[in-house]
Amino acid sequence: MGLHFLFKNVYFVLNNLIQIMRVHLIAIGGSAMHNMALALHEKGFNVTGSDDEINEPSKTRLNTAGILPPAIGWFPEKITSDIDAVILGMHARENNPELIKAKELGLKVYSYPEYIYEATKDKTRVVIGGSHGKTTITAMILHVLNFHKIDTDFMVGAQLEGFNTMVKLTKEAPIAIIEGDEYLASPIDRRPKFHLYKPNIAILSGIAWDHINVFPTFEIYVNQFEQFIDLIEPNGTLIYCNEDADLQKVAAKSGIKNNVAKIPYSIPPHRIDNGTTIINDNGKEIPLQIFGNHNLMNLNGARLVCNKLGLTDTQFYDAIQSFKGAANRLELVMKTNDFAFYKDFAHSPSKLKATTQAVKQQFGKRSVLACMELHTFSSLNETFLAEYNGAMNDADEAIVYFNPHTIAHKKLKPITEEQVLNYFNRKDLKVFTESPVLASYLKSKSLKNHVLLMMSSGNFDGIDFNKLSKELNLN
Repeated sequence: MGLHFLFKNVYFVLNNLIQIMRVHLIAIGGSAMHNMALALHEKGFNVTGSDDEINEPSKTRLNTAGILPPAIGWFPEKITSDIDAVILGMHARENNPELIKAKELGLKVYSYPEYIYEATKDKTRVVIGGSHGKTTITAMILHVLNFHKIDTDFMVGAQLEGFNTMVKLTKEAPIAIIEGDEYLASPIDRRPKFHLYKPNIAILSGIAWDHINVFPTFEIYVNQFEQFIDLIEPNGTLIYCNEDADLQKVAAKSGIKNNVAKIPYSIPPHRIDNGTTIINDNGKEIPLQIFGNHNLMNLNGARLVCNKLGLTDTQFYDAIQSFKGAANRLELVMKTNDFAFYKDFAHSPSKLKATTQAVKQQFGKRSVLACMELHTFSSLNETFLAEYNGAMNDADEAIVYFNPHTIAHKKLKPITEEQVLNYFNRKDLKVFTESPVLASYLKSKSLKNHVLLMMSSGNFDGIDFNKLSKELNLN
């Protein structure tokens, strides 16, 4: 009996030792990569990593978990034959010395999305794609599943209320909710990330040309979505926004080989009452904390995904009432009785239109002061600027900010204030190129009965929105 007990315990210890994977992350400091590192550490893996730059909050979060690299830089001596997997972040380059060493040793090198698939290949994978709304839809689905205590793995592009990390990977969860970005998988893998996930259930929110440094024409960009639909698992499901004409065409001709079922969605019936959007569920009124047609379409798509996962409409609406939105997605900075200040990740033409329109519709009796920053490679490209024609016409006052030093850093051809005025096609548009001057202008205006909307994938070169909100003139 004692010998049997001893052998049983030895087996248990050995089995657990076998399960402890050793994983090294090249470029561990990135927003997505450090969350991956935290998720794998929480899973019980032996996690190491390197980076030539680690900023906050990545630095503190990695340090708290005990996996912050002891020194900044690349150290090929860290790459040894006992590493089970190397995960390569986008911040690294093809000639990274640690990557070269990993290849020399014949180690398995995964891109970030490849590893997500590897960890979820035996689960029901839900992948959320589209040019806009991905993070919000993913956040909505996760909020509802969390509300109903349904265990799920996930990867989302923003920090969400109620979740410690942006990535969760476990053995137990039967479902994986994955935000499907169309940008490149890694420095050595030119495939779009969302081509690697092979969803059982997919949702597409819309198609609006972006990432022109990778997809130089609209046709090439659209083709990535056609391929994505064709990569849905056999007899899987595509849920798509029927309000988007280009997406309608793509959905109609793709996914036929794999017998993909297709479910369209649009804007649900709703009304706005004193600044609150209310939708109707079989006679029951559901007040929401979010607003705008795009958010309502996102909500409808998320509802259909939750239906496919076994939740009823009533269960969905019970949960979604408390959803406040994802970080930086029409996020409220400050509010008074006659003023509201929102920040939003919007930067592409379609996102600017949707966000300014949503705010104007929600606060129709107030003046909307919308300010956006040209920050991405696409938005600072002279060729792409023409796509912004009329993008901010729903705002009562519109401002565009860009930093010429950012353009030089990205090695792009300089653009002028006159070009911005012409391409946005709005005669009263104001253009700023210095962050302190922009902040001073905003503080000089009387903003009573206004909504201030700051839109960027950057940070307007360091403007602290919380500090700014305290210095605005609200009289």
